[in-house]
Amino acid sequence: MPPSPASLCHHAALACKRPIASVATLAVLALASVGVSHARDSAAPQHATQAVDEANPLVGTAPLDQQPLIGNAPPPGEPLYSGMTSPGASLPHSSTEATPVNLNVDLSYPAGVGMSYYYPNPTMIGFTGGGSTYGGQASPMIMPVVGDWTVPPDYAQSAYDKASEKASPGYYTVDLATFHTRVELTATQRTSLMRFTFPASHRSNVIINLRRAGGDVEVVGDRTIRGVVAGRDAAADAAGPWFVAEFSRPFAGFGSFRADHDHEGYGIGDADVQPDRRTVSGSYAGAYVTFGTKAGEQVLVKIAHGHSAEEAEQRLGDEEPGWNFERVRARAHETWAQLLDRIEVTGGTPKQRMLFYSTLYHSFASPRLVARKGERFTGADGRVHVATYDRYGPVPFWDTGRNQIVLLMLLEPKLVQDVMRSELDRAREQGYMDTSFHGDHAVLMYDGAWRRGIPFDYAAVYPWLRKNATDPKGPRPYLAEYEKNGWIADVVPPGNPSPPYAGGKAGVSTTLEYAWDDHALVDMAQRLGKPDDARMFLARAANYRHVFDPSTGFMRGKTADGQWISPFDPGEPYYNFMMKEASGWSTLWLVPQDVQGLVDLLGGRDAFNAKLDAFFSTPYTAKGICRDCTGLIGQYVQGNQPDQQAAYLYAWSGQPWKTQALARRILAELYGSDASGYGYPGMDDQGSTSSWYVLSAMGFYPVDPSTPDYILGSPLFDRVRLRMGNGKVFEIVARNNSAKNLYIQSATLNGKPWNRPWFSQADIAGGATLVLTMGPRPNKAWGAAPADAPPSMSARKP
Repeated sequence: MPPSPASLCHHAALACKRPIASVATLAVLALASVGVSHARDSAAPQHATQAVDEANPLVGTAPLDQQPLIGNAPPPGEPLYSGMTSPGASLPHSSTEATPVNLNVDLSYPAGVGMSYYYPNPTMIGFTGGGSTYGGQASPMIMPVVGDWTVPPDYAQSAYDKASEKASPGYYTVDLATFHTRVELTATQRTSLMRFTFPASHRSNVIINLRRAGGDVEVVGDRTIRGVVAGRDAAADAAGPWFVAEFSRPFAGFGSFRADHDHEGYGIGDADVQPDRRTVSGSYAGAYVTFGTKAGEQVLVKIAHGHSAEEAEQRLGDEEPGWNFERVRARAHETWAQLLDRIEVTGGTPKQRMLFYSTLYHSFASPRLVARKGERFTGADGRVHVATYDRYGPVPFWDTGRNQIVLLMLLEPKLVQDVMRSELDRAREQGYMDTSFHGDHAVLMYDGAWRRGIPFDYAAVYPWLRKNATDPKGPRPYLAEYEKNGWIADVVPPGNPSPPYAGGKAGVSTTLEYAWDDHALVDMAQRLGKPDDARMFLARAANYRHVFDPSTGFMRGKTADGQWISPFDPGEPYYNFMMKEASGWSTLWLVPQDVQGLVDLLGGRDAFNAKLDAFFSTPYTAKGICRDCTGLIGQYVQGNQPDQQAAYLYAWSGQPWKTQALARRILAELYGSDASGYGYPGMDDQGSTSSWYVLSAMGFYPVDPSTPDYILGSPLFDRVRLRMGNGKVFEIVARNNSAKNLYIQSATLNGKPWNRPWFSQADIAGGATLVLTMGPRPNKAWGAAPADAPPSMSARKP
């Protein structure tokens, strides 16, 4: 079914639903500086093969290819969603990325998302030196072309040799077969560096152009092209709308071009191309430069962005004044090596280790650095500020707030402190805390960090979190209705409301997400000595019960008069009608704050387990299409966020052994199971789906990130050694581990028997060793006692 504007906004940058979290802010932010601190960490373990050598950024660029795993997606005429990650060269938490582009989103939006690269596509149209995870619209586009070329949007495409295509953290290379040219990409913190190795030709060209919106482009001297994108909002573009591209050698000839929309038609009527013209303005404004090259001669291009040409030039001079490609590549490699080596795994198969470190690599896609301490940047208020700490852009809370932020709390607590300061300052600048879709979810990060012992001025941020949750004029849509009724209704449209209907208020999902946020606010209010607030939010945290229909056993939408919406099919996915990008089956489990309460609603442990079993076994027979609802096990959808915690809920219902089996199955079937070995379900959403893999492969997962608790699954590896950001080591040892021995038989934590299918941050904060003895058959007694279940908002019934 066609996605609603809100769903397109979600996947483009998670933020155009409300002005306080703009698309451009998420899409084009400056490169992170965390690599400097990582590079200084000399305590990284030394191996014959470093973790960085196992990682392959091509993972996540391909779709799954087994029909039972992908349901009925995609709709006719569209490609199947891949992870929509980029194989380009970047540094951690970076949006300055040198990346290949083989999707022409100037002509179409083929997957509802402006991604830059799709592994199955056979031709390359260019490379960009900026952009983001979804960088298909990054500007400018750069393409080496030997011989004839055409003006965009009809780019001079080249077939490329898949066997030559290689990617590693901080580096990408490919051979353009059509032009007999090799392309290599690497990056610094704020610049991209490209190296083109040409054949013998007197017409070795480099084409540089802005995208459809256009702007101004100028050829400066015989080595530089600069330009500015039209209509770019400085407050929404931390990297800046200007670019400067410098060449390593003088060009022999040049010219400029633009699209001629006044004379649209066929052939030359579409474009204005003039040799020797230095300045041009308009749609697709660009320049071409020509070199005479001998076989194997190289031309390098380095590019930076800024709020002015002078700022972009300054960044080029500061970060890479020379043309030493190998030095830049080596520094990027070392930066990634120091970060990825913080988790050392042994055992498992080569493919499992490759997938682990590749997903760990993608887990650092966000949040993105806006400015390092002391640098100038444009804030959410549109004013220029000087950063007093490392300032980061908005967190995509609906996605990464569920898991990736917790991974960062374990590995990079200092970075999380700066992220929390950044979000607080954005609230001060714009009047409200950033939100994410149908929930705030910023509170999940703050409460989770507090309960994990990360220092911060939580009293300062609480009024802003409370304002979001109580001000009807604020960023929570339908808040007045939620406060009055305890639930949010949907308007039944004329005709059949079943898919592909994509409008509505997502009343069920919105209610559930608000209740989840409210529960985190209870904890913060209690810690800050605000009992009245705590009581108010505790009552609201139970609002999920108002949208539970006992007659069907599902969360179900209501009309304004409180009647259940009919017809209702829990197997049909919706985008905004009742549910948010999910079916009734998927949405049922969206009560992370009160799994015990959900157990009670469904009739107790036995009934809960039967329902959860049915969830993972009922065939997916939906008529409507949810584009990113791929990666299926029964009704379970790994490719989208609403139900990604569901496999871990058996820990509350006395059957954690089913979680162990499901975690292994999801890891094996839904990642890399396609012919390329790079396939992802749904999309990565800036590190969310990748972080699920990383955490689950280590053997645990944070069902509710606002709590300090982790639910045990089944680790892929014999040993995991996690060097936490506080300098302590958390080690997980899986004895007798194998593909068959996937069930936990017994456990010890720091040498003492451990019978709970979960642990808390306090159990590992000072360093810990968790030893799991594995076996081929479930130990159905281990972790099954009611007293061993994880904490929940509702008390267990005797």
